[in-house]
Amino acid sequence: MDNVENNADKILAEAIRQSNKIEEDIKINPGKYRVLTGDRPTGRLHIGHYFGSLKNRVRLSKLGVPTMILIADYQVLTDHDAFDKISQNTKQLVIDYLAAGIEPNENVIIYPHSHVPEANQLMVPFLTLVSNSELNRNPTVKDEIQKSEMSVINAGMYTYPVHQAVDILFCKGNVVPVGKDQLPHLEIARTIAKRFNKKFCPDNPLFPEPHALLSKTPMILGLDGSAKMSKSLGNAIMLSATEDETAKAISRAKTDQERFITYDPENRPEVANLLRLISLCSNNTPESIAEQIGNGGGKMLKDMLTEALNTELRPLREKRAQLEDNMDYIKKILNNGVEQAREIAERTLKEVRCVMNMEI
Repeated sequence: MDNVENNADKILAEAIRQSNKIEEDIKINPGKYRVLTGDRPTGRLHIGHYFGSLKNRVRLSKLGVPTMILIADYQVLTDHDAFDKISQNTKQLVIDYLAAGIEPNENVIIYPHSHVPEANQLMVPFLTLVSNSELNRNPTVKDEIQKSEMSVINAGMYTYPVHQAVDILFCKGNVVPVGKDQLPHLEIARTIAKRFNKKFCPDNPLFPEPHALLSKTPMILGLDGSAKMSKSLGNAIMLSATEDETAKAISRAKTDQERFITYDPENRPEVANLLRLISLCSNNTPESIAEQIGNGGGKMLKDMLTEALNTELRPLREKRAQLEDNMDYIKKILNNGVEQAREIAERTLKEVRCVMNMEI
């Protein structure tokens, strides 16, 4: 057990070091990197996604970093029964992306991976490069299985990290924005890239070993204060919510019995979470916001958060409403993205066949 923990600590320490190094270099040499990021189409996005990943995607794309935004529709099948809503949810994700400030172009591509068959063909060779025991040991898979509460675990759940490796490596992505909990998945992608290169093309490596770009945003708890914000737990504020719906949701947010507001993440996690959300909407620290509220209590805290969040999201929501009325444009974005992604995947697949001596 100690060896496993020590190895995990080493991986985390190295990931932090590399992430900090990339963060500095990416501002100077954005063209050196290709970011792979995305979401599963299980519903509309909420403010946890917005602060945790969306704003960062917008920042990276505006820096000029080539960015692949994946809609992981196949992966919905591993632990969800909502396949009847995948197409609808895919379009809603695109609306959320565009409303948040993502601007698709030659360098910023949005696409669902089920429509890129050339990339998915990499699953077979990649599966030969990992063992069953490696997939069984993956802590992220174990966590996903536990959260899914499925009585029968399908094989797709175990091969989920390999499919993620396909998503990252088909476009030769070398940077993946993730939280610490996703590092085991990324390690599988790094392992596959390393083993593929060593086995098939040791003198001229085909795939880069992708690195994590670790999120600087602390985990945002749900409004019930019990766990990470999640649609399925019903503790989220959706980006598509109205201002009145946002106010109503915040009014039900959990705080504590103490009237005087302080920023104490360890002893007052629910209050600290609301203070962090206000901070993310402003240039003020959670500590200074707490001082400002002082004896104003939970009501003043919630009122301040409602105002801050509605002000922050107002432009996004206005743009979102416009996009909802232009579904032809949303379909065009997806079709263009699929075409661009398939061109990249076709080139990579040809290279893979060549080094594996499978050309005809």
